[in-house]
Amino acid sequence: MQFRQQALAKLQSPEELDLPVRFARPQGWLVLAVTVVAMAAASVWAVTGSVASTVSAPAILTHGQGSYLLQSPVAGQVTAVLAKQGEQVTANSPVLKVRTAKGEVVVRALDAGRVSGLAATVGQIIQTGANVAAVEKVAHTKDALYATLYVPAENAASIPDDASVDLTVQSVPTQEYGVLRGHVKSVDRAAQSPQQIAAFLGDSQLGEQFTKKGRPVAVTVRLDKSSGTKSGYKWSSADGPPYKLTSMTMASGSIRLTDQRPVDWLLP
Repeated sequence: MQFRQQALAKLQSPEELDLPVRFARPQGWLVLAVTVVAMAAASVWAVTGSVASTVSAPAILTHGQGSYLLQSPVAGQVTAVLAKQGEQVTANSPVLKVRTAKGEVVVRALDAGRVSGLAATVGQIIQTGANVAAVEKVAHTKDALYATLYVPAENAASIPDDASVDLTVQSVPTQEYGVLRGHVKSVDRAAQSPQQIAAFLGDSQLGEQFTKKGRPVAVTVRLDKSSGTKSGYKWSSADGPPYKLTSMTMASGSIRLTDQRPVDWLLP
């Protein structure tokens, strides 16, 4: 009972009312300040910041007009191969000779271009319609290169016009020379079959390779040019590789999509 009376008396005593009350230590104020600054920065970034998203796809360097498969119009035995791989040919120029029961027939190129592959050899027996050569449609060897990316169909609609593209070229060491720069030139509207890809690239194996995960959409990329590099194109490094690029070189591309806000605000 005596203890209770002493406690009540102490509460009623005004002797310590003039002493300052310490709410927090300096360390606590520092933690609070840092927290407030961090929250303010996060709020500003949520309103004004953006998140870059990309879509990656396999690619191949070509001269943009594609290739065609030259097929034999007759069945017989190949007696001579008149063109060489890598050779520039004109329309209607002879590519090989085939001996048939009715005599020798010359198989000629359909359009001007560069012979990118020969499937026939001397002495080989071929059937009518057999693929004997692949010819890339290019008028001059100095014509500009393009990259064709085979993008999954579900991602094609989100690719903006003139989107920037980074290309990792298979024949170029990335750690030493970086990536090749480019911008989207066009996006096809329809997904492509293995046969369509094979007809464009002049290679049936590539048609199967690019459609393993479904029918893709072809995206044509214009390579950024540069007069200061040996290849004639712009790289993430200053000089790029000390040699020129060739068509039908495999690569992989990363297309930058439209930047997205981290927070979507709902307006009334």
